[in-house]
Amino acid sequence: MARGIKDKVAILGMGCSKFGERWDSGPEELMVEAYLEAMEDAGIEPTQLDAAWFSTHIDEIGTGKGGTPLSVALRLPNIAVTRVENFCASGSEALRGAVYAVASGAADIALALGVEKLKDTGYGGLPVANPGTLNPQLAPNGSAPGNFAQLASAYRAKHGVDKDDLKRAIAHVSVKSHANGAKNPKAHLRNEVSEEQVMNAPMIAEPLGLFDCCGVSDGAAAAIVTTPEIAKAMGKSDIVTVKALQLSVSNGLESQHNSWDGSYFHTARIAAKKAYAEAGIENPREDVSMMEVHDCFSITELVTMEDLFISPEGGAVKDVMDGFYDSDGDVPCQIDGGLKCFGHPIGASGLRMAYEMYLQLQGRAGERQLPNPKIGLTHNLGGAPSQNVCSVAIIGAHDA
Repeated sequence: MARGIKDKVAILGMGCSKFGERWDSGPEELMVEAYLEAMEDAGIEPTQLDAAWFSTHIDEIGTGKGGTPLSVALRLPNIAVTRVENFCASGSEALRGAVYAVASGAADIALALGVEKLKDTGYGGLPVANPGTLNPQLAPNGSAPGNFAQLASAYRAKHGVDKDDLKRAIAHVSVKSHANGAKNPKAHLRNEVSEEQVMNAPMIAEPLGLFDCCGVSDGAAAAIVTTPEIAKAMGKSDIVTVKALQLSVSNGLESQHNSWDGSYFHTARIAAKKAYAEAGIENPREDVSMMEVHDCFSITELVTMEDLFISPEGGAVKDVMDGFYDSDGDVPCQIDGGLKCFGHPIGASGLRMAYEMYLQLQGRAGERQLPNPKIGLTHNLGGAPSQNVCSVAIIGAHDA
């Protein structure tokens, strides 16, 4: 395996806009909101930035392509800006670019910023992206809720899970995330919900009801990264470093070969194994303090617990119902409310997840602060179970 980037890059500052129906703001205002918080947190001037990575996936909403939307909105000092898009992992992809630039020595200080303005589409779900020429032949009638409902069916069949037990477990996933999001002033949805509300909500694609699906939202998030040595020289303490950042992309096996049974995410397992190896983590169930995972649907979060090797194979239902992932559990998940309460402005979600881990590791998460976390994991998944992009990032205290 390559030597990796463990502890070569420190997070100098982060920022995150309020997520929600931001009718008052365009993508430029959202970018500025996240950027100013990150710059103040880092304590640097714009002239100290060497390069920037900019993630936005749905360009039809008015953000624009190329690097100029970021450079113009932030008045960056004519530095290199690289726009990236990689489905729902776009924010993590921007962070990966900035982190790799610093780790390689190509930049001393780099910015990653992601934004998406989805509410302006007037559409309740994600806008339909061009699927290319091959995919319409493979899945002509696919929809996001339908695809992930099939994941639930395959998981239940493989592990012999009772239909009502699985429904109650994924309901607990949503109840837990809403309880956490209610404590977060930057979340889109801040209302607690009961298990009965989730269980009895209108069905979208069986077994996924209304509360099993995350919504769309507007938002932006940003990170400024440098080396641990520069961070220390700037007087920073409680330094948070990147332990690993891995990406895995489907190659067609899942949708075109019977070796995949539809009950798990092939890419997530590959990205997780590589990330743990890069970070030097041998027992993730014991070593990971907290997680933010891609809960586009509640069943996605439940299955991901096994794909990340936190829950044993077939054991996620029991862990969820035992409260293992609750805010007072062994490995709290979606402590900021997750996609369920933040919605999913695609370009920003990965950076929003890292923002929560960063705050928690520095003891600055306010009412939702966890006791002494050491290692945080973020997981992004873009696409469908049968064809997707998955990222796994691990960040932690420099001495962890």
